[in-house]
Amino acid sequence: MRKLCPNFDQEDGLETVLEVPIPEEMFTSMGSNVALRWQNMATWMKAQTPEKWSSPIIAGRYNELSFLLHIVGSPLIPLQVQLDHSIHRPIKHSSIEASTAKYIVQQYIAATGGQAALNSVHSMCAIGQVKISASDFHQGDESVKVRSTEEAGGFVLWQKNPDLWCLELLISGCKVISGSNGKISWRQSSNLQIPIAEGPPRPLRRFLQGLDPRSTANLFIDAVCIGEKIIKDEDCFILKLDTSQSALEVQSGSRYEIIHHTIWGYFSQRSGLLVKFEDSRLLTVKSIHGDDDGGEGVFWETSTESVIDEYKYVDGVNIAHSGKTFVTVYRYGEQSTNHKRELEETWKIEEVDFNVWGLSSEFFMPPSDLKREYYT
Repeated sequence: MRKLCPNFDQEDGLETVLEVPIPEEMFTSMGSNVALRWQNMATWMKAQTPEKWSSPIIAGRYNELSFLLHIVGSPLIPLQVQLDHSIHRPIKHSSIEASTAKYIVQQYIAATGGQAALNSVHSMCAIGQVKISASDFHQGDESVKVRSTEEAGGFVLWQKNPDLWCLELLISGCKVISGSNGKISWRQSSNLQIPIAEGPPRPLRRFLQGLDPRSTANLFIDAVCIGEKIIKDEDCFILKLDTSQSALEVQSGSRYEIIHHTIWGYFSQRSGLLVKFEDSRLLTVKSIHGDDDGGEGVFWETSTESVIDEYKYVDGVNIAHSGKTFVTVYRYGEQSTNHKRELEETWKIEEVDFNVWGLSSEFFMPPSDLKREYYT
């Protein structure tokens, strides 16, 4: 991945460090030679202005990329993860399904390095690259092949246990910044402001794709085991976790209501590792005319599954370095025909560092305009 950009203003000056490293494929697509590619990159970096987004064509392009990044690149998990130094729950009065799940989680902790290794991690920085492709919305439930064109990009992910995190995700000229400062979560795009997420701070879904084993263990410690399934020739236990109604109500807003959000984890019986992470969410967006006219609103159902690969040890912790995520989005309601859209993301972790020196809480503060709105 490209991390440095030449200094075009001063020939013998120091190179500029890119805020988000970009994959080689994205860099190659910017021109026919190296000099032209860097010039196009510099031009793009200087052109991030509101005037640029006023063009209908460019605005439509940015809205499409923002949709992809919000749905695939930076969704949140509905449950707040509590990081206990000793992940243990009593099983005396638990059901067989719940006690089995707790045993599976303990096996997972051992497979990812053990409790001591996981407790030694206090912060993290991960650099990775993604490729995202998507179909258009189409009517009915038939399967439609995802477009062959791919949007390539990169990301930088910072975390400080457990509720402090920040993601910068750049793809094909569109950037999304998501974060949590332990009190609120937010998401911001290049061309528009996205409201702060409702409810308590929640983890980024990307953490639960094999990158943060301690959060994964704490998430599933209160799950139940509902059976077994073969995933990629691996016999796996299935753990299921339903979001409580009270948590859904807190996260719902004035214009939308989250009806359900369910999470599944598939843990290998052979290795103990998480090999697939899946969740499904249904929400309804109220009609713009409100409820007085009897409008039923629009229902959005999102089903996401991530297949996780390439576990490697980093400082004694076994984390996943690659995988693929599949997303299906259904939209229906307001007397309209069902519409369906399918998306794919291939991701790869290039670099991971634990216990980053000097990473303070101030690093995770929300953007200044959001701070003014929510802290005054």
